[in-house]
Amino acid sequence: MAAITLLGTVSWKILDLQVINNQVLQEQGNRRTVRNDVIVGHRGNIMDRNGQALAISTPVQSLWLNPREIIDNPQAWKKLASALETIEVNTDVLWNRIQDNAQREFLYVKRRLPPAEVQSILDLKIRGVYSQEEYKRFYPLGEVAVHLVGLTNSDDVGQEGLELAYEDWLKGTPGSKQVLKDRRGGIIREVKINSVAEPGNDLVLSIDSRIQYLAYKALKEEVTRRYAKAGTAVVLNVETGEVLAMVNQPSYNPNNRISLDDNEMRNRAIVDLLEPGSTVKPFTITAALESGLFDTNSIIDTNPGYIQVDGSTKKDPVNYKEVDLKKIITKSSQVGAIKLGLAMGEAPMLDVLSRVGFGTAMGTGFPGETSGVLPSFPRWSKSDIATLAYGYGFQVTPLQMAQAYMIYANEGIRKPVSLLKTDGPVYGERVIDARIARDVNAMMETVVSTKLGGTGVLAAIPSHQVAGKTGTAWYYNVGGGYDEENYNSYFAGFVPAHNPKIVAVVSIHEPKGEEYGGGRVAAPVFAKIAAGAMRILNVPPDSAVEERHVSMSSGISSEKQAVDWRDL
Repeated sequence: MAAITLLGTVSWKILDLQVINNQVLQEQGNRRTVRNDVIVGHRGNIMDRNGQALAISTPVQSLWLNPREIIDNPQAWKKLASALETIEVNTDVLWNRIQDNAQREFLYVKRRLPPAEVQSILDLKIRGVYSQEEYKRFYPLGEVAVHLVGLTNSDDVGQEGLELAYEDWLKGTPGSKQVLKDRRGGIIREVKINSVAEPGNDLVLSIDSRIQYLAYKALKEEVTRRYAKAGTAVVLNVETGEVLAMVNQPSYNPNNRISLDDNEMRNRAIVDLLEPGSTVKPFTITAALESGLFDTNSIIDTNPGYIQVDGSTKKDPVNYKEVDLKKIITKSSQVGAIKLGLAMGEAPMLDVLSRVGFGTAMGTGFPGETSGVLPSFPRWSKSDIATLAYGYGFQVTPLQMAQAYMIYANEGIRKPVSLLKTDGPVYGERVIDARIARDVNAMMETVVSTKLGGTGVLAAIPSHQVAGKTGTAWYYNVGGGYDEENYNSYFAGFVPAHNPKIVAVVSIHEPKGEEYGGGRVAAPVFAKIAAGAMRILNVPPDSAVEERHVSMSSGISSEKQAVDWRDL
């Protein structure tokens, strides 16, 4: 009787599992063989304004293993260790990691490898070794555009620059597929697509790769030649406010990240704050003309070539005696600028500096963008006013300076700056009277004049008339006080002077040697960038250019040379 009962029980169980509850077994089987795999949605590309790739994602394979399966199979590990030598994996380190993660079922061996390299290992059919498809970010321009483009981390998530700023726009949306796998994890067949992967959106930047490379090469050559600490160059499209080039030194290669240095990774053009020195004098002249106390014919007595302000002596390289406003710009007279500032006070100058955008965020969306600093004192001393007039006591970024000079290039209209390619016309806001802007522009043309002994003759180019301003500022120590042995050298300007197409600002930080002024260090970089950009943009030469580019060895009077070297 007991035997009959036992036989009936077994028969019922078999019937239950095979017929009545067959679905339970199928589900259990599916859990072991049917899997939902991720379909990677690749990241959108980043391109320049002409469609040149700046960041692209290429398909790669990542090799991984199941520590449990490897530990239980010494022969499999021996076979794998031998194969891994071909892809330069330290097998001793990997074995320690496997032991430390013995209870896990997933451990990366090496990520983002060429598919052929991974396949050669998979072909060995080692139990517990698998791969998955991923994408690797590649930057065709490398160090030339990295400060603007940025980079992603090992998971293809933006970490720096526009890769970070536009992460939500660029990132892809992963999909899912149901696959049938064998006991080793190999895919037997694809069952169905659960959801389709969506690639990220492409991003089109404003920069022109040709001008970007040109600016980078010119800047790097000068920084290297001068043994300078750092350098920055920015080029803007006058009509649209688009950034055509933005380069920095030192730089780094985003395709090789063995050693990344924070000092190399910073986009100095947008993040670093600098005292602008004499590049601010056009704004001082603008404030003077707006005040009504001066006009283009006003004469300023700079005798005897120096002035004492609150016990401190400020001087020009030589005594310029009586000068008009134009000559203050041409010779970059400290005494002349100070006398203008003291005569009108701080309010007109602060008003102009604020209107051109200093002390205000530019709204580029770039991570870490700084707004600059304009001073605000309860009571202004004469020394405070004097330093403001010739470019000390406040801080701006190189990009802010470029935007401010673009106002003169647009005859008094301020336009927004864009890191992305724009479509259609870009309208701005008038912040300086057109007549005053034209008067100041004419004064800045004299800066590159050899006949008038301008401080920036080395910024002149053979084909087009240049307007601009040199600047040289003592380096300010973070702990307080100025380092009178180190300087920041600048040149800011636009070309062609009478129908401007581009604005460019060049800054060289702490150049070494006897020549450190903006006219000697930064101006030649401006000339290379401007001349090359005119060719790239197919801008017709001016019908008549007063003077041609002057070489470093050309004959310049000792007075003019002194101004070049000490344009403070």
